[in-house]
Parts: sequence; C-alpha cells; structure tokens
Amino acid sequence: MLGRGHQVTLVTPAAGKIFTAARERAIPAMPLPIERKSVLALAAMRRWLAHHAREFDVINTHSSTDAWLVAVASLFAPGLPPVVRTRHVSTPVRNNSATRWLYTRATAHIVTTGEALRRQLALDSAVPLEHTTSVRTGIDLSLFRPLPRAACRAALGIDERPALGILATLRDWKGHDYLLHAWTRLRDQFPNWQLLVIGDGPQAARLQLRVVSEGLAQSVRFVGNQDNVVAWLSSLDLFVLPSYGEEGVPQAIMQAMACGLAVVSTPVGAINEAVKHNCTGLIVEPRNATALAEALARLMSNGSLRQHLGEAGRRYAQENFGIDAMLDKMEAVFRRVIESRASS
Repeated sequence: MLGRGHQVTLVTPAAGKIFTAARERAIPAMPLPIERKSVLALAAMRRWLAHHAREFDVINTHSSTDAWLVAVASLFAPGLPPVVRTRHVSTPVRNNSATRWLYTRATAHIVTTGEALRRQLALDSAVPLEHTTSVRTGIDLSLFRPLPRAACRAALGIDERPALGILATLRDWKGHDYLLHAWTRLRDQFPNWQLLVIGDGPQAARLQLRVVSEGLAQSVRFVGNQDNVVAWLSSLDLFVLPSYGEEGVPQAIMQAMACGLAVVSTPVGAINEAVKHNCTGLIVEPRNATALAEALARLMSNGSLRQHLGEAGRRYAQENFGIDAMLDKMEAVFRRVIESRASS
C-alpha cells in the first residue's frame, strides 16, 4: 500500500514480531500495549485514537483483540474513520448480540481471506453476505518462484536425501503431531527421505522431545524460523500442511505452490480454494494420520506425479495468488466504505 502512494501506520504491541519487522522495512509503526483485551489496553487505544484517528480515512483491524478494542473505544470517541475487519482464520464466531454488534454495526465491512470463511460467517453468525467480501491474501510472485535446488541445498546445508517439508508456526492446530504420527508409518517404507520442520512456536520443545523419544532424530530436522523462505522451499521435494483448524488460505501453501511444490493438506478453512485435489495437490481428512501417510506415500513414491502436481500448482499460483490482485480488492473495499461514510 505504501508503494501505491497510501499513508500507512501499523499499531501493534512493541513486543510483536511485526513491530520489529516494520521498523526494519521503514514502515511507520506505533507501539501500543494491546496484547490482550484489558482496561489498560482499551485506555491506550482510546488515547491513541483520540489523538491520531482523524489522520486516517479508514482503520483496518486484523484480530479479535484489536477489533474489540477499536470498537469499544469508538463508543467514547464518535466520528472515527470507518473500520474494516479482516478475518484470516476459520475459528467459529459466537452468535450473540455483542458479536453481532461488533460485526455489523461497529464495523463498516468484513473482509475474509477465503470464500469459505465468508460463507461460514454468514451461516454461523448471521452476518449478511453483502456486508462481507472475500479477498485472498496475496504473495509476491517475483519473489516466490523456484530457485536452483542443488544451489539452495548447498547453501543451507541440506543433504541429498529427498525432503518433505512443513513451513508453519509450531502450534497444535497446524497438525505437526499428526505429521509425526504419519512419519512413523513412512520411515520404514521410505528410509532415504527426510522431514524438514521449518518454523518455531510454543510446541517446539515438546515436538523435538517427541522426535527423540520415538527414534526419529535421524530423519527429522527442526530448522527454526527462517527469513530465506524461498531457498528452503526450493530445497524441498514435497510440501505438507495437515492443519485441523483456524485457517484461511495459508501463506505457506501459496508460497509452496508458487515455488512449484506439490502440496498435501486438509480441507480446513479455505485451503480447498488453493489446493485442488488431484490437480495441484492432495487433500486428506484432518486429524487422520493414516490418510495423511497414504497421501504422502503416494507422492513420495511417484516423482512424475509430484512434478505434474507441482507444475499445475505453480500455474495456479501465478494466475490467482499475486499480491496486486489482493491490493486492488482491498483498495476497492476501503474506497467503498469511505465513500459510503461520506454520503451518509
């Protein structure tokens, strides 16, 4: 948005990784103590909005916490810019009077990161479809593209064994436990393969201990958070994300497809809008390690099928995942709510 000439300010907790990343990229960012819903957080948000909100035309919230803080603060500071709420996950929304107020009256418009999320919101919480728009998060296709595999592996210290990879925060709903369960079924059938776990998170220590206790340490490698994601993806032969909750269309899946990888995932959230079963990858039932192992085995044993699905996925990514399409749609949403406010 900055590149398109817009003024943008991020309001975020100082301890948040996004705050550090914004500063590194010279993106204006304001630290506020809004980690969780509390009286202190509400007071901080109210003060900041009172002094700065009229510098902006629209406010875009991205989580339950900031959405509620802005909405309640607006009760004490009428005349704030319209609020657009972006929902990135498929977590069910409560159908009660407070939530309906938040989503329909306190918020000018809702953006979901997949059509499935938009339909779910209407079904679960009676939010009118005309009050919502699906805008899939975009990725930079000039960055996410296949790089020479051998060179990437040499630079990253990855040996020549075929590699299955998962790129995700190590949270329970990303499905790492089910992947490790499936891996115990696969290691004897595919002793020459390795599993690369890219990312970090609250489950890291427990998962690493499980790998050791189950004798998987020779074939499973935890590499932590990585900035050079494209190189790591380009080093893989196959990508997996067995999520069972809280997903839109995961960035990792779009990035993997753009890098030419076949994907094995689940139909959670809006994943089906990216991974087309037997076309760009394979879809399996969530929380089903047996089905996951069978799908992985099918692709681990068939290089030509992996290549076919990976090439189809890359074409689909090039046609559907570009960041410009996302920015065009978000600009249209922002413009519409601003114009609606001006005319009312």
